[in-house]
Amino acid sequence: MKDSTAGPDIRAFLDRAADDTADAETLAGLHTRLEHAASRDGLLDVAYTVVDSPVGRLLLASTEKGLVRVAFTNQDHDKVLDGLATTLSPRVLRAPRRLDDAARELDQYFSGERRTFDLPLDMSLSHGFRQLVQRHLPEISYGRTLSYGEVARLVGNPKAVRAVGTACATNPLPVVVPCHRVLRADGTLGGYAGGPAAKSVLLDLESAA
Repeated sequence: MKDSTAGPDIRAFLDRAADDTADAETLAGLHTRLEHAASRDGLLDVAYTVVDSPVGRLLLASTEKGLVRVAFTNQDHDKVLDGLATTLSPRVLRAPRRLDDAARELDQYFSGERRTFDLPLDMSLSHGFRQLVQRHLPEISYGRTLSYGEVARLVGNPKAVRAVGTACATNPLPVVVPCHRVLRADGTLGGYAGGPAAKSVLLDLESAA
């Protein structure tokens, strides 16, 4: 059932999207109008897009505060979006323009032109000790690694090695918040949301610079 309160741009998009004869260019144009209308009317709480990268397609999501989520393909982008709709707001829309800066900085990082990110971040998906650890991770400089134990000492809780591992595993902003730079004490990779191959690609990229 269509929402009778929707504006004309939104109704037009819904009507044409339901029409099998609508071509891709028309739908793209209507989606752009929908994106503008949602932003103008304050109906766009979470914007997202998907970009290609050397570690697979990455879902990027942002609130007005900043980048809030980066997700790998193996994390199931649809499931991630459902989680954002439940946790943050149901007003989630593909709106690439809001993610232009994030997409550009990630492209620069993967091409070896960038070592740090200058993006505003919304870290509201993490709380307590996990957020504390994640806020300290960018202190591990490009091309360097620390063990989980060293990170525990960095955040002032040397005994919290396992909790540091959990904070890294649940990092909602991988790559940008560099949990890939945290290894086991013996130098082996440890876990990673994007899988061990993705972690290796990121570490190899940084070590080659």
